[in-house]
Amino acid sequence: MDIGFRSKKLASVFNAAARLQREFGDRMARSIQRRLAVLRAARSLAQVPVTRPERLHELVGDRDGQFAVDLVHPHRLVFVPDHEPWPLAADGGIDRERVTAIVVLGVVDYH
Repeated sequence: MDIGFRSKKLASVFNAAARLQREFGDRMARSIQRRLAVLRAARSLAQVPVTRPERLHELVGDRDGQFAVDLVHPHRLVFVPDHEPWPLAADGGIDRERVTAIVVLGVVDYH
């Protein structure tokens, strides 16, 4: 899957291991790197595990249309499909099989 970032600053942090560690600490940086590796290896969002440790899940409410994977509790890596318009399934939800590119919004504790 193709992965983009919300901003150039975010891309520079996420694409440099040393900077990622400075920003988030060693444990969180390793977790972020593992999740990004799983996302990059997936052909589509449908191939990302919905079980732990990744636990892909779609968000609701004011984060409708966003997805997240687990990091170090309670933090999540939050992203959106990078398609215009978003690929929709027959039920009106996002068709995960057709999501082949995402934009990372950041690391969030939305609890």
